[in-house]
Amino acid sequence: VLPMKKIEICAMKRDRKAILEKLQSLGMVEIQTDNEETDDFRKMSTTSQRAKYEKRVQNTDEALQIIDKYAPEEKSIFASLEGRQEASEADIQEIIAGRWDYNRKVKKIQEISKDIAGCEAGIVKCQVAIDGLAPWLNMDIPINTTGTEKTDVMIGTMPPGLTETDIQGYISSAEPEIAGYTVTVVGSDKDQTCMVAIAIKTVSQRVEEILRSHGFTRISYFSKRTPEQKTDKYRADIREFEQWIEDKKNELVSMADDRDKLRLLADYYRIRADKYKVLGGLLQSKSTFVISGYVLERDADRVVAVLNENFSLMADVYDVPEDEAAPIQLQNPKMFASAEGVLESFGLPGKGEMDPTTPMAIFYIFLFGLMLSDAAYGLIIFLACFILIRKFPKMENGLQKSLRLFMYCGISTLIWGILFGGFFGDLITVVSRTFFHHEVTFKPVWFAPLNEPMRLLVFSMLFGLIHMFLGMGLKGYMLLRDRKYLDFFCDVVLWFLLLMGLILIFIPSSMFRSISQMDLNLSPAVIQVGKWMAIIGAVGILFMSGRDKKNPFLRLALGAYDLYNITGWVSDILSYSRLLALGLATGVIASVMNQMGSMLGDSILGWIVFILVFVIGHIFNLLINLLGAYVHTCRLQYVEFFGKFFEGGGKEFHPFRENTKYVDIKED
Repeated sequence: VLPMKKIEICAMKRDRKAILEKLQSLGMVEIQTDNEETDDFRKMSTTSQRAKYEKRVQNTDEALQIIDKYAPEEKSIFASLEGRQEASEADIQEIIAGRWDYNRKVKKIQEISKDIAGCEAGIVKCQVAIDGLAPWLNMDIPINTTGTEKTDVMIGTMPPGLTETDIQGYISSAEPEIAGYTVTVVGSDKDQTCMVAIAIKTVSQRVEEILRSHGFTRISYFSKRTPEQKTDKYRADIREFEQWIEDKKNELVSMADDRDKLRLLADYYRIRADKYKVLGGLLQSKSTFVISGYVLERDADRVVAVLNENFSLMADVYDVPEDEAAPIQLQNPKMFASAEGVLESFGLPGKGEMDPTTPMAIFYIFLFGLMLSDAAYGLIIFLACFILIRKFPKMENGLQKSLRLFMYCGISTLIWGILFGGFFGDLITVVSRTFFHHEVTFKPVWFAPLNEPMRLLVFSMLFGLIHMFLGMGLKGYMLLRDRKYLDFFCDVVLWFLLLMGLILIFIPSSMFRSISQMDLNLSPAVIQVGKWMAIIGAVGILFMSGRDKKNPFLRLALGAYDLYNITGWVSDILSYSRLLALGLATGVIASVMNQMGSMLGDSILGWIVFILVFVIGHIFNLLINLLGAYVHTCRLQYVEFFGKFFEGGGKEFHPFRENTKYVDIKED
């Protein structure tokens, strides 16, 4: 954990924006904006300015999305690994100088997009109208026809499935003597029957009343054209809309050359919005303003020097107060820094805690390889990560750390695979026996877990015990560092005595011989020492765990409860049996895939089937066990290892810097 300092800056109010911009370009100071106001120093609202720049960011991002939609960039499948484009200070100044022209282009792009959306909506509307007119296409009179001098024309719909005979039957049943009308069905669909009724004016009202009683409804659509003519008009409108859209799309494509400039513009406005966000949290008087925050000890002198060189101000750097939790910035060697993302997923070190990244990284890589434990899989993981890191050096820092961690895990997996004799499971044996009729084996350097699973179980628990003892040791280190000697003795030494004593008692037992299939004979003196260690540790825990309580009964109760935690240790040790389970799973699945592929024997079809099963099966096995190894290795760190000494809860150091989305700004 890098040493952190508190920094206070007081300067003239007229320089506040320039000072903030300088601090933002340095990116070394985390500025506090939660300070309380006083009678003399108050915060100034910057909501309107901030909202203005955030709106411009939103508009520019939207314009870029529009360009990407209609003029997409050609990107490789590894584009996400290439990192951001770099921009110099000169590029930023060029954007600042031409920002109004680019703002107009952004507005133009948005307007074109709205025009395209309007045309697309028009096409949909026309198509809906065409679909609605489809049942009426046989009607050869204008849609808005209402009649002649002596007749009324009733155009409308009735329930589906009716014929002209049915409709005329409704009328004749209601008025047997009525005459002077005609009914024509011009079309129908599943929802309606489209019809035209013509009647002389003396009977038209009665005819319409009878039709309405059977579900007749006049058409609500009006046009001086016939349905066929109106349909042709809609189709012509659609063609016009489509041509308009094509022209607008071409116009957008022609503006795609400004994509990089617009990205830089969006990031410039992002920087401005962040500046006004911080500015609104600063305490200001009539003539001065105050900045308080945190800076890394290694950067403090540089920050003060740069500020004093450019402005008239007072900058004071001092130790972080004891009652204040400073933000956390980690720094580890490159190999161990690759595991910082695993730690951050759990939580950064809290106040007074050490950074456990290095010991955690060592065991993470060690246990990951033990779980996957296949030399071929390890080689594939290592080569894939190594090539990606070399080929894309500008990828995001977090992604690069993850790939570097998996690269080291690949090396660990390769080593464990050689020790256990796993190379795509038993691929060499199966291929040589099936297709070359001469069996060749990839012999393990140590032993084969599939043949001796209990041996692997014992070593898994041994590794787990070492892992957890290291956690207890780190707890002891922090207690000694803080001069808490009594806590060190009671919470660490006594537990070590109890656990080591129980182990010495357990090793020569028949249960251990049955599980491990090993006969480790310890001398009676060693066993006796183990018994006394366990007794001293148990008695000490019983009487000392509640040492801060004055009530003797409460102290004993707390001691007994703490002593009961020995069951938690047993549970934690058993958790490391997952090393056995996942190690066996990788080898068993790989072997099953090899056996399935070789079932057709030495033939052309057998070779084809074997290759297909080999590729698909081993890709599946690699991915599923890679995920399992990642998840369970994390769990062993978070629960069994961190549970012994580490709580986390620290706040990450977030310096005020130029946070961009599209480009990385280089310092001149």
